[in-house]
Amino acid sequence: MTTCNRLYDGLLRARVDDGRPFLRLPDGQVWSYAQTLAHARQLARVLAGQGVRPGDRVLVQVKKCPHALCIYLASIYLGAVYLPLNTAYTRNELEFFATDAEPALIIVDPSQRDAATTIGAKVMTLDAAGGGDLAAAAEAEPDDFEPVSRAPDDLAAILYTSGTTGRSKGAMLTHDNLLSNALTLTEAWRFTADDVLIHALPIFHTHGLFVATNIILAAAASMIFLPKFDANTIFENLPEATSLMGVPTFYTRLCDDPRLTADAVAHMRLFVSGSAPLLAETFAAFEARTGKWILERYGMTETNMITSSPYDGERRAGTVGFPLPGVAVRIADGETGEVGVIEVKGPNVFTGYWRMPEKTAEEFRADGFFITGDLGRFDDDGYLHIVGRAKDLVISGGFNVYPKEVETEIDALAGVLESAVIGLPHPDLGEGVTAVVVKHPGADVTAEAILMEIGQRLARFKQPKRIIFAEALPRNAMGKVQKSLLRKAHQKLYLNAQGLDSA
Repeated sequence: MTTCNRLYDGLLRARVDDGRPFLRLPDGQVWSYAQTLAHARQLARVLAGQGVRPGDRVLVQVKKCPHALCIYLASIYLGAVYLPLNTAYTRNELEFFATDAEPALIIVDPSQRDAATTIGAKVMTLDAAGGGDLAAAAEAEPDDFEPVSRAPDDLAAILYTSGTTGRSKGAMLTHDNLLSNALTLTEAWRFTADDVLIHALPIFHTHGLFVATNIILAAAASMIFLPKFDANTIFENLPEATSLMGVPTFYTRLCDDPRLTADAVAHMRLFVSGSAPLLAETFAAFEARTGKWILERYGMTETNMITSSPYDGERRAGTVGFPLPGVAVRIADGETGEVGVIEVKGPNVFTGYWRMPEKTAEEFRADGFFITGDLGRFDDDGYLHIVGRAKDLVISGGFNVYPKEVETEIDALAGVLESAVIGLPHPDLGEGVTAVVVKHPGADVTAEAILMEIGQRLARFKQPKRIIFAEALPRNAMGKVQKSLLRKAHQKLYLNAQGLDSA
């Protein structure tokens, strides 16, 4: 049967006949392409039976497992819009996303059923072992579901990314946004059916799902599918792998392990880092230990991947390489060497924010370029350097943390006059979320009390790694808090406290 579902055609259709492996699990199980796609088709039938139609949202907050990945594939088959959520999000956060997206179906861990049911949408469950009523229902369904035709500009997914005002924004990604980027990266990074990727990333954001997974699907390759990063498990599986994708934290921890040697990774073809800045020190340390250069890339939730270090040629520490084929990148109002806001245009760029037309219009230039909010410059050789973030975004362990959201929670606490949240360098997380807090005069407020209170309302990765109390926050003549001064003032203090400053 001929279909116009290009994402399905581009990633999935030709992989079912020869029994090749798709997922290799730590317990020795292997899911073939045929098995994976058959289960996805069964799940698509279940979703359709629950009333999910093309264009409907399917909200998913479950632990990483093969069945969870199949929900993504099932959504593609059905023409639904896949909406994954971080498993660390609290009930309040889940309720916000569900209210905003109005999903036709919510899929959560069985332990979260009662909380999700109060939101009002239909609810099904799935746990990390493949238990729950969703997988059980799928087992009773035939696996002959045919993909629903979708146009290139139809939505395939919505990924929520926090806003500087504290309100999360749903980035709308089309079938062509995902497919074009997957095919471009597959070619740029030389992935073939012979590759075996160690996949230790989450599958609720761009890196683990739309970069790692889509590339493997496009190349008909396979991946060692790990629930999370664990150094012992990584080293156990290295002999069977050809590539690894990770956040900088992966590489700092590997560099701290004596098992990381040139011999241990001699057979490895590619190491990719992204989702947060890779320190030049980490790049150099990894090269010294292994003789291999990490390939760093740059992207966003809204744009998929934008640039990449070259596969062939110099991978220059402190840079994110060159624009990918078909992607235009420019520095607003800047010549070569000058710092400005990075803007991007191409088939990888999202169509806008869900139900926020005014915000969408603000973020695009008249000629179609998306304003990333990141500050960067091109050097004389054309390498892109990311030098800062105009919007004060903190990226901690690969996760986006917008200061305003954390500040709002802290400022609401009794005894707190105001706060400012900044990111400070951290060799493990890239940046550590840090809150500078000003108390009301005479107030008895402790760091422990603040962390305990906001721990009930914010996901763990958003919670400050450190609370610093100050008499006042630095402001400019217009009264705006000068976070650059805060970062400069507290950076050395933070490193000293962590035992990281050798100066």
